[in-house]
Amino acid sequence: MKRRDFIKAGTIGAAASTLAAPAVAQDITQWTMVTAWPKNLPGPGVAAQTLADRITTLSGGRLEVKLHAAGEIVPGPGVFDAVAEGTAHIYHAVPAYWGSKSKGILLFGSQPFGLRADEQVGWMVHGGGQELYDEMYGRFGIKPFLCGNSGPQWFGWFRNEINSVDDLKGLKYRTTGLASEMCARIGMAVQAMSGPAMFQALQSGALDAGEFIGPWTDSALGFHQLAKNYYWPGVGEPSSAEECGVNADAWNALPDDLKSVVSTACASLYNDVWTEYETKHALAFKELVDNEGVIPRKLPDEVVMAMGDAAADVIEELRGDSDELVGRITESFLAYRDSVGAYMTYADNGHMNARAKVLGY
Repeated sequence: MKRRDFIKAGTIGAAASTLAAPAVAQDITQWTMVTAWPKNLPGPGVAAQTLADRITTLSGGRLEVKLHAAGEIVPGPGVFDAVAEGTAHIYHAVPAYWGSKSKGILLFGSQPFGLRADEQVGWMVHGGGQELYDEMYGRFGIKPFLCGNSGPQWFGWFRNEINSVDDLKGLKYRTTGLASEMCARIGMAVQAMSGPAMFQALQSGALDAGEFIGPWTDSALGFHQLAKNYYWPGVGEPSSAEECGVNADAWNALPDDLKSVVSTACASLYNDVWTEYETKHALAFKELVDNEGVIPRKLPDEVVMAMGDAAADVIEELRGDSDELVGRITESFLAYRDSVGAYMTYADNGHMNARAKVLGY
């Protein structure tokens, strides 16, 4: 039986045999969403629920999306495969989790010394990024959309101060995506894991340090209870895009107006999610510093420069990847970053630097 027929006619997949397939009764289509997050985790968990609700509302109830948090149907790291295989119809996660599929995927989420949140969506919409995004994910039977962004992330939580590159060598550190490769090149012992697992690893000593997102989400997970030195800037992730991926057969089965509902819901959520992060990060950061004993510390310039060199090596390897699509994605990203980045020297960067001189922030 072809996957398209399976999705239309039977259960969604053997691993979810109790779930209804995209049921069409009285013109109502039902989709199962799986996510990489605990339900209602401040930041991504909230955003996932908002997306499910927004698709349902904008469709007038014709496309109902029911969210299942990480572990309810599949574990968080399994949501990509679940949607690709037809076990679920749609997922909410981040591209940084799918590097084992192709390193080219990682550029759609975050890039060391790369794009800010506004630049990231600019590349997708105006710089040819979406076409490459569709081509890459199409290999796996998924239609992808960006649907949010965390804004600038932090370098993370450390028990001890960092004064040099040598202080990072051998340090057991949680991060993800291309930041993992950058950090490994300067000698850090990088590990990938979920936010809740990071707390447990810090608590047990299995990790020395780690980053997850930023003050709002990080404080909800309690990292400040275990480490007080909070390092910035998070050069590994100047922004981190959130995405939804839709099973391609489920997507193709939708009428055009419901396709527009899904794409509009994702696009409309991007700014809502990004600005909520920025607003609530600021409030949480003040609480952490004022009342929780957290000490914000700036990475030494020596460390930033070493990471810049390592990041350049990572990107250069992507340019020469044996998969020509990875090379095309990398060249497109670099062209957009360099064009917009050069202009921002005079525009946004110029304004922010001027404001800092006058107001101190």
